[in-house]
Amino acid sequence: MVEDAGATVTPFQAKHNLIGGGRSIQLVGLDAEITLPERMASGIAELDRALGGGFVEGSATLIGGDPGIGKSTLLLQAAAKMAIAGLPVAYVSGEEAADQVRLRARRLGLGNAPVMLAAATSVRDILTTLSQATPPALLVIDSIQTMHSDLIEGAPGTVSQVRASAQELIRFAKERGTAVVLVGHVTKDGSIAGPRVLEHMVDTVLSFEGERSHQYRILRAIKNRFGGTDEIGVFAMVAEGLTEIANPSALFLTQREEGVTGTTVFPALEGTRPVLVEIQALVVRLASGATPRRAVVGWDSGRLAMVLAVLEARCGLSFSACEVYLNIAGGYRVQDPAADLAVAAALVSALSERPVPVDAVAFGEIALSGEIRTVAHSALRLKEAGKLGFERALLPPAVTDEKSSLKLTGFRTLGAFVEHMLGK
Repeated sequence: MVEDAGATVTPFQAKHNLIGGGRSIQLVGLDAEITLPERMASGIAELDRALGGGFVEGSATLIGGDPGIGKSTLLLQAAAKMAIAGLPVAYVSGEEAADQVRLRARRLGLGNAPVMLAAATSVRDILTTLSQATPPALLVIDSIQTMHSDLIEGAPGTVSQVRASAQELIRFAKERGTAVVLVGHVTKDGSIAGPRVLEHMVDTVLSFEGERSHQYRILRAIKNRFGGTDEIGVFAMVAEGLTEIANPSALFLTQREEGVTGTTVFPALEGTRPVLVEIQALVVRLASGATPRRAVVGWDSGRLAMVLAVLEARCGLSFSACEVYLNIAGGYRVQDPAADLAVAAALVSALSERPVPVDAVAFGEIALSGEIRTVAHSALRLKEAGKLGFERALLPPAVTDEKSSLKLTGFRTLGAFVEHMLGK
């Protein structure tokens, strides 16, 4: 043992120079009392849902999306509603002049909201200004790629500048208790532009999705240290700005009374929210020798190829001489593996020209062996289908729900399901 200033030090500590120089930190047990973070409602229920209940004091949120998708509009609406509710809110734009932001606010009917507005790109100037008075409850930075820190050399938008600017803003948020929202540009593949560490630095990452040709937008939580991930908020872009969609299931379903071949309804699950969507398939038989085409909108093309292969290998159906088109109605994007059975139902219906009953939903994961596997949260899916008037469900055999009002028909294999569809 080595003696150091009256303290006992091990040889290992002495050898690796681990003696002194730091400050002692407080260690607590897992059973220590938990203090839940304070939340601030944004005034937009769908945004609060994606955030897990509202903005958390001292948190950092990153929101990304394609140009023109509505990021600035959404945040300006939230900032104005919070300011009207009496909270101090600051909105800093690095892309537009202050007058341009004011014009947008007037178009949204929010021109009289007491939001502190500035057009600036220097992080030092912004933080110095905000530190001179009571710090705002919410600070919106639009966008982080336009910010510049004089502590680092380089033009705005470079990896070093984005990282340094975000670090200073997040430090301000933690020290002053301000909820900071950073708007982020995205690359062509939809990922946040700049260093990947930016997504690790913030507490919450939101993705604003949608096709510009469609009016509907989905705000999806990709990361959330204060709530669940994969929660979504659904909006519609109208002349007055973004409006909330309280019942997205009714939004993504086609209203029809008679069955149409190639369509089926799938109860998707986004976080804890069930959403019913319509899956549409079209199968076109080609002349001999023509090369068939596969086109997918809103679903994974690789998963479609797998479902087609299982239908051919395990069920004896032939799609090799057919063009196959698959579409998720309403511009919705499905990532849930439980959609396999609904996609198979739409494909079989399109090929055989036999419609799926209009009062039925379908869900289940398909294995390469042809087995139909159970999926999570079946009760939530069935409950949402029952609320919208559906009476039957086609699903894996292990799913049972005594509380469900639907008639449940289980299938162990895809072959049995196809035989049921073809009436054999």
